Amino acid sequence: MEVEIISKETVKPCSSTPEHQRTYKLSLLDQLAPPVYIPIVLFYSTTGENSSQKLSDHLKTSFSGVLTHFYPLAGRMKDGFSIDCNDEGAPYVEANVAGDMSIVLQEPEIHQLQKLLPCNPYDISSDISSQVILAAQVNHFDCGGMAISICIWHAIADASAAASFITSWAAMACGASDFQGVNVDCTSLFPPQDMRSFSLRNFVKEELSSNILVKRFLFDSLKLAALKEKVGSGPCLDCPTRVEAVAALIWGAVMAASTEEEEDESTREINVATISVGLRKRLIPPLPQLSIGNIYQVALANCSKNENMLDYNGLAGKLHESIGKMDNNFVRKIHAGGGYFHFLKKKAEELGRRPNLTRVFGFSSWCRFPFYEADFGWGKPTWVGTAMKLYKVAIFIDSKDGQGIEAWVSLPKEDMAKFEQNPDICAYASFKPST
Repeated sequence: MEVEIISKETVKPCSSTPEHQRTYKLSLLDQLAPPVYIPIVLFYSTTGENSSQKLSDHLKTSFSGVLTHFYPLAGRMKDGFSIDCNDEGAPYVEANVAGDMSIVLQEPEIHQLQKLLPCNPYDISSDISSQVILAAQVNHFDCGGMAISICIWHAIADASAAASFITSWAAMACGASDFQGVNVDCTSLFPPQDMRSFSLRNFVKEELSSNILVKRFLFDSLKLAALKEKVGSGPCLDCPTRVEAVAALIWGAVMAASTEEEEDESTREINVATISVGLRKRLIPPLPQLSIGNIYQVALANCSKNENMLDYNGLAGKLHESIGKMDNNFVRKIHAGGGYFHFLKKKAEELGRRPNLTRVFGFSSWCRFPFYEADFGWGKPTWVGTAMKLYKVAIFIDSKDGQGIEAWVSLPKEDMAKFEQNPDICAYASFKPST
């Protein structure tokens, strides 16, 4: 698949940001976000538009318009505490893609998807004030299909906020103009902290990522229904959610892949699953769904050495219990007086002293986020994917019908070889075409 860049420019908001909104404050949860871009690619089988130039102008105009409402995305990082909403704009790239889009969709592969992105998701500027916050790329396939991609800096947006931006851009392209409640200041809920002693710049280590494989595992609606029944057969949890069932299966398979060769149980590490839990609907009062920023909390589920042989029901129960703790009272209590930041620093110090005693695997669910509702005027996406390559993480995205789950799993190469041969992974997941 050859991608030829035909134009690249910086698009500014169509209206200037008022002076009283020129500084957007970051919350603690924004500061703790990984220093990477969130990449999202939306594929459309046909646009029904004969003039690519007319289509391009329309998309660019609506992109400029939506930036007025999401004005921090057109600014630049000011320091570790805020964004200068200076209307500097966002890179906007157009490209022609040689080849048929259906070939890409039949078995999506992360390296192909990365070619369709407007920037490298792991680019970190040495000068924080030059860090671009948002970039977009429109890819025109020879077959008439299109892929629209964005990269949004994680410090200003989580996946929910990214979905809000994309659907708002699509709505504006269709003529909408009312976007109330787009920006919310969360610094009162999650006050920022001095992060100089807690750097996250090494979150994506090149020596680790070079040994990482990312593969997509599709759990369709029928297989997922059977998996939920299997996982729910036990005393710990009788009705797991889709996410809990798939996460339990993957967590168990990851542990099996990484402990298979260990004969001495006394040397086995404690296994920890981290789960990103959205807080917009859990806080009282709830925050607007369109609010930008990182409004999620990481829950922890522990599986100690003597529990390493827990079945899927037991693992799902631990995940369910950890997620359930994230209610309004718990979140507000743990953040009071900077308590959450001190908790994280303590945990990081413990892991630093005993790095070989704990294995961590992360889950981030983008399910129920309205990516598949992004209609720019020619229909909803044929398929939506990502191109993130993190260390030991699984990202969940809805399948197109909203009933299944596509899991993008990142593992070291040696672990992936065992993981994808796990009998239960083979039984419930597949690599069949996305369309």
